[in-house]
Amino acid sequence: MRDLKYLQYFEDLLQVANNELVVQAKNEGRICAASVCENMPEPLFNLGNCFGVRLFAPNTGSMDIATYYMTSFLCETARALLERAIEGGFNFADCVIAPDGCTMINRCVENMELLKSVESSNEKFFYEHMELPFKTDDNGVDLMILQCKNHILTPLNKNYGIDISDEAIRKAVKVHNRVCELINSIGEFRKELKPRITGYEFAVITLATYVCPKDLLIEKLEETLEEVKNRIPDDKEYRARFVVVGSEMDDPQFIKLIEECGAFVCADRFCFGSLPGRDIIEIHDDEDALSAVCRHYTYHCQCPRQMNMDKVYGRKAYVNDVAKEYKADGIIYNQIKFCDPWAYERVMGQTILREEYGYPVLSVDRPYNINQSAGQMRTRVQAFIESIEIKKIQGEKN
Repeated sequence: MRDLKYLQYFEDLLQVANNELVVQAKNEGRICAASVCENMPEPLFNLGNCFGVRLFAPNTGSMDIATYYMTSFLCETARALLERAIEGGFNFADCVIAPDGCTMINRCVENMELLKSVESSNEKFFYEHMELPFKTDDNGVDLMILQCKNHILTPLNKNYGIDISDEAIRKAVKVHNRVCELINSIGEFRKELKPRITGYEFAVITLATYVCPKDLLIEKLEETLEEVKNRIPDDKEYRARFVVVGSEMDDPQFIKLIEECGAFVCADRFCFGSLPGRDIIEIHDDEDALSAVCRHYTYHCQCPRQMNMDKVYGRKAYVNDVAKEYKADGIIYNQIKFCDPWAYERVMGQTILREEYGYPVLSVDRPYNINQSAGQMRTRVQAFIESIEIKKIQGEKN
């Protein structure tokens, strides 16, 4: 297929956390609120003169310093973020607001704070640590509302005068939903038997919406959607179609590696993907905007930290629904190395999806930077594709 006009632009945005659009927003005098977890309600970081970004550490190499402070048994995402913070890679942030998504991300941000590693020139810089619900129910929503008020809205208003009114939240949700509409519309083309966008291209575009000011991306997302609509797909069949499920995904090169083996990544159920991360937030007329946002993030969450049993089994049913909708031949469960929540989820998920739902499943753990084990991973993916092809041939013979 012909290259997307803005693919290189989106790729460049992912080469450094302090990317072109972050610099532009900062030069305009806007406040940067940084976070580290998919469970954080994004619209609340985009109120008034504030814009939110999710911290990431592209092109990570050595993590020796972070490992010294956090040990080698903690997840590579947490260590990569701390290493990049110590290197000075996040000094553009005006605050860091972190949830107790897991103990590892807690320790990461606590170390940032103790080491004063984010050396912002802003004297009003602050850290906040907030609690997230473990259950999907109305009590969980109430907890989320309280925590958002105490650790996001009040500090932003107190330190930077950010407008935290219901009107401001509704406006932020409107921009958020526009980005979600565009991402979802682009992602729909992945359902085609001859898709007009690759899984890698979609991963790059989606990840950019997490690490840049959203409003500054809308115009190029709109142009990209129109371009994809008129794009002529390659006249070829992929060897297999996969849903990639799992933990935090900062590295679209992992998706590219899978597709270089002849497969197509048709859907993304991982942290910072589009499912369910780019679901539309609905605000009912009879509730305030903050309650609607908190209800959305509590009930739409597909994170393993949600421990009520309907959620535990519901996450596998959700993957099954996604696999059916996107016509997947198999599922790849991936876990960032030493990620405890997804380690348990991966074991359960691969077993249930294989034995109860009948999908071929490849279960892998991977480094934060896939290039550190690309050869081994490519071998495993190729073997998985071949096993699916053999089963197809055997099924045709029978």
